[in-house]
Amino acid sequence: MTPSTTTYFYLHGFASGPRSAKAVYLRDRFAAMGIKLQIPDLNQPDFFQLTLTRQIKQVEAALPTTPVVLIGSSLGGLTAAWVAQRQSQIRQLVLLAPAFQFLQQWLPTLSVNQQQQLLQGQMEFYHYAEQRPLPLSYEFIRDVEQYHDHQLLRPVSTLVLHGIHDQVISIATSQDFVKQRPWAHLIELNSNHALVDVKELIWQAIQTCCNLAARHSDQVPNRRDG
Repeated sequence: MTPSTTTYFYLHGFASGPRSAKAVYLRDRFAAMGIKLQIPDLNQPDFFQLTLTRQIKQVEAALPTTPVVLIGSSLGGLTAAWVAQRQSQIRQLVLLAPAFQFLQQWLPTLSVNQQQQLLQGQMEFYHYAEQRPLPLSYEFIRDVEQYHDHQLLRPVSTLVLHGIHDQVISIATSQDFVKQRPWAHLIELNSNHALVDVKELIWQAIQTCCNLAARHSDQVPNRRDG
């Protein structure tokens, strides 16, 4: 698998979009190498009806038949993992603070009022791409309940990058994931869930694991995250 024959996708996180800080940064880094990074808008056709199943199917519909590398952030990382489980052209995964054990991690972060709203059928979340609160259907919860991380067993080369200070999705979820999968490797970063302050380190890791470093004309300094 070489960069010239591979298609690269970036899958943004929950209540985010194709113009998030990490998406734009990685798009520009790939573009500097002459590679188009595909960044689908996973909010379409609307945020209210968002489900993990819808995201998976949307990405699958956009895949070519040639080799693919999926880079996914948070819920986009969980989406990428499930697409790789189902689609053989996915040859590599780069998962940024992936939302493993999603409901166990996410639901306790909601306020009592938010949880009551969800049980009534919907609730509002601040959508960072839209910069305003948007409603989300309870179907989102019901849909995620059918997905179980222990079923992600297709041996796809996987690099996981996760912040040790993540208070949204604990780094322990990624540690548990890689323990059971010898094809997966975890890099622990001195950051939080957003990982926006370690974008250069993420790009370095992507270059290395995807065999891109030799083609990158603007290398950032080689350093380790402490």
